Amino acid sequence: MAKNIASPLNCLLIYNIRSLIYFVFKGLFMTEIHNLAIIAHVDHGKTTLVDALLKQSGTFRENQQVEERAMDSNDLEKERGITILAKCTSLMWKNVRLNIVDTPGHADFGGEVERILSMVDGVLVLVDAAEGPLPQTKFVTSKALKLGLKPIVVINKIDRSDARPQEVLNEVFDLFHLLGATEEQLDFKYVFASGRNGWAVNSLHDEQKDLTPMFELILKEVPTAKGDKAGPFKMLSTTLNYDPYLGRILTGRIFSGIAKVNMAAKALSRDGKILENARLSKLFAYRGLERVPVETAEAGDIIAVAGFTKATVADTLCETEVMEAIEAQPIDPPTLAMTFSVNNSPLAGKEGTKLTSRMIGDRLKRESEGNVAFRITESSDKDSYEVAGRGELQLGVLIETMRREGFELSISRPRVLFKTEEKTGKTMEPIEEVVIDVDDDYTGVVMEKLGSRKGELVEMKHSGSNKTRLVFYVPSRGLIGYQGEFLTDTRGTGVMSRLFHNYDFYKGPVDGRRNGVLISNSDGTVVAYALWNLEDRGIMFVTPGAPVYRGMVIGEHSRNNDLEVNPVKGKQLTNMRASGKDESLKLTPPKVLSLERAISYIEDDELVEVTPKTIRLRKRMLDPNDRKRFERQKENIV
Repeated sequence: MAKNIASPLNCLLIYNIRSLIYFVFKGLFMTEIHNLAIIAHVDHGKTTLVDALLKQSGTFRENQQVEERAMDSNDLEKERGITILAKCTSLMWKNVRLNIVDTPGHADFGGEVERILSMVDGVLVLVDAAEGPLPQTKFVTSKALKLGLKPIVVINKIDRSDARPQEVLNEVFDLFHLLGATEEQLDFKYVFASGRNGWAVNSLHDEQKDLTPMFELILKEVPTAKGDKAGPFKMLSTTLNYDPYLGRILTGRIFSGIAKVNMAAKALSRDGKILENARLSKLFAYRGLERVPVETAEAGDIIAVAGFTKATVADTLCETEVMEAIEAQPIDPPTLAMTFSVNNSPLAGKEGTKLTSRMIGDRLKRESEGNVAFRITESSDKDSYEVAGRGELQLGVLIETMRREGFELSISRPRVLFKTEEKTGKTMEPIEEVVIDVDDDYTGVVMEKLGSRKGELVEMKHSGSNKTRLVFYVPSRGLIGYQGEFLTDTRGTGVMSRLFHNYDFYKGPVDGRRNGVLISNSDGTVVAYALWNLEDRGIMFVTPGAPVYRGMVIGEHSRNNDLEVNPVKGKQLTNMRASGKDESLKLTPPKVLSLERAISYIEDDELVEVTPKTIRLRKRMLDPNDRKRFERQKENIV
């Protein structure tokens, strides 16, 4: 009997000894991990710097062919030259693993930035040596400082001819102080670098050799990833994507415990409610640019897991005995909304394959699950959806992605989301901080245009090389449609950056588009002869041979009223007029509107028809009699 009683005690003792040996062994031989993010303004060189870090760490073979900006894997990222989605990579340097997150720099994708900062223990703040800190630098840095992260400053592109590294370094210090940085955060370390050429130096007089000074600074300043490895498994989901074979793949940092393939787990919502019970069917770790399967992962590491069907961003994935969710960072509310509806034009269904409201709704729901910056609301008639987001660029990227997937949509004009102040009951509207770098010759026209859009000039200073930096506070609705006008006014030389500033009292009406539009009064195909006769009426948006329909916008009128015209009317053939003479007609090239330009160009009574191959403008009501009846009703109401 004594032997039987001692047997389970011996087993328990052996188990505890094995556990102790396991953790001692892991403590001696496991790889040290440092988690950091790279944050900066758009086009200051984050992704290019990550490329250089990967190459110099030996992540790529010496003869391996790697694309430029390899981290920008999305097609839209490659085309636009910006980072849209936060991505993880991993590299080894002196037997230490660096998990690096490349973040978006545009404020419209701030939801990505806010989430990933909870995964890291340090940040590289990258600043252009010529442009200095810009709005998105301010935006992402403020989030990092509030989380208590100590930044490492990288003054990048110091090989530029107009670089002013020391002055920019002082501007970064002033920015940190303005954002309420602590004494420890103000005592930041820094390097000067050229990410494109692959070198960094601690002093401007040091030899420009490689990125070793940056690697050494990261190992010194970014704390080693910590976590209770003996505790229960807990991780916070920060990004979500889909795999056709594995389903949802959730990426995040393990805060405690060890994750193992096929272990039982559950998902908790932000308020601690159980969403589902599941098993970790697959675990993935980041190695270079690849996501590779692993059997186990420990506290401190950044991993991706599969096996959950309901869990989403900001949920806690954990072992079954855990009852408390990990605190998730709040997300700034959306400030802009558009209506996505079924394409009901006469040309609907000729290019796309996904046409119904159900398909559109399912796609938008899936997007909102992975991107918490979006808010989707279905209309009462079930045929349209209001999509609220951070800005025109973010919404434009969603629309462009959907059209490439085969969707056909009708998109309304963007509208800002107002709030009502509780104390006074007055209407509040979103205000944006706009920073403009422009040649001295164009400062007058920029100030005039933004002044008419209710903009308030708060700073004006000379920024070198005959350029001026202007800082405005402008209502978000006053900036809708201004980007194209700004580029025209500055001959393409101006640079404008925007950032949500705050909500303030309603600033009054803002003038809309000054010109009317040319509207087709017939269905058919555009004829060159008809466009030639219409050229004195305004600027055309269509080319000969393009299909048109009644109610479609084909150009911009030279006056402030809308005008119905016939772009399909050919030349009457007689003995004196031969059809062959049309070949000698010389037409002014049409004005081709990009998706973002089209969305910002339309008025409230117009829509953008988006298909996989074509972007068209149209009136919301195609029948001219319906439009006139609606205008009369509006006048009677007023």
